[in-house]
Amino acid sequence: MQIFNRSVNAPIVFVLIGLLAGALVGYATIPVERSAIRLGPIAIESQAKKPAVGDELTNAQTQHVLTIVLIGGLIGFGCGFAVQRRTKI
Repeated sequence: MQIFNRSVNAPIVFVLIGLLAGALVGYATIPVERSAIRLGPIAIESQAKKPAVGDELTNAQTQHVLTIVLIGGLIGFGCGFAVQRRTKI
């Protein structure tokens, strides 16, 4: 692909790919909100539903998605520099 031949564009392309992949993975793996109360032998656990269409994400779920997006972007950035370094040699 011609876009990978340009050493300046490789990190940018891979960061965008990493951010997109991170957003998809982060949203697909949204944690379910849970709460538990334990008093001796009695344990009560409540589990909320996953967000459906139109539901808003909680702060913890949003933080989870953004963390995965950031990790994806960093991985993409590293891969972009590896490709850039390989094309210079």
